[in-house]
Amino acid sequence: MAEVESSRDGAVQTITLNRPEVLNSFNRAVHAGLRDALKEARDPEVRAVVLTGAGRGFSAGQDLTEFSETGDLGGTLRSTYHPNVLAIRALEKPVIAAVNGVCAGAGLSLACVCDFRVAADNASFVPGFIGIGLVPDAGGTFFLHRLLGASRAFEWMTSNRRLSAAEAHAWGLVSEVVEADSLGTRVAELAAVYAAMPTRAVGMTKRLFDHAATATLEEQLELEAQLQVAAAQTDDFREGVASFLEKREPKFTGR
Repeated sequence: MAEVESSRDGAVQTITLNRPEVLNSFNRAVHAGLRDALKEARDPEVRAVVLTGAGRGFSAGQDLTEFSETGDLGGTLRSTYHPNVLAIRALEKPVIAAVNGVCAGAGLSLACVCDFRVAADNASFVPGFIGIGLVPDAGGTFFLHRLLGASRAFEWMTSNRRLSAAEAHAWGLVSEVVEADSLGTRVAELAAVYAAMPTRAVGMTKRLFDHAATATLEEQLELEAQLQVAAAQTDDFREGVASFLEKREPKFTGR
């Protein structure tokens, strides 16, 4: 079996980490499979992406048996995790993490890289890193700081406390919690809704929020102006205006 499976249903691509026997922990084969799947997701016909895990977990993080074999941890991060983190953020379409169980360490970081997270009610979120004397990586500090704020993110990451799905929802880490048996159906519904949206406008909105983290107000206003000009040139903008004036539901094509 492939360590990462990729399938498409209409305009929705689902990427599944597929090492269920080890809770989808990352090794080099998983990184390579994820890289290839994210390349497929660049296809303009893909308008929403779901990232999930096979079996009982989303991902337990790094496979420590492989990680311990390298003496250059920084080089390993730069050649494996970093390209895939950047590839998810570079996708100008929504990426939804369907957290179906254990989500720990670098698996937690990867879920936070996605645009939003939907969790099964039996999911759990575990920092992991500090428990073995390491620091959060794979973008964990960047995204958790933005999602939770510096103080809460620091307290959680250094306490190594397991967070339930309900607590994650209360904190704003996940946007929704559903019964485990309903997770696939609910995420498919959400992905279908996003796949029917004006994809280029959604993608440019994603770019704007990423840029806002480090921009000055003047820089953000300028990028908004530039991307608004680009959005106004799309077929979806013309369709949106026409449907509004004609009092009907829009039919966006992602173009």
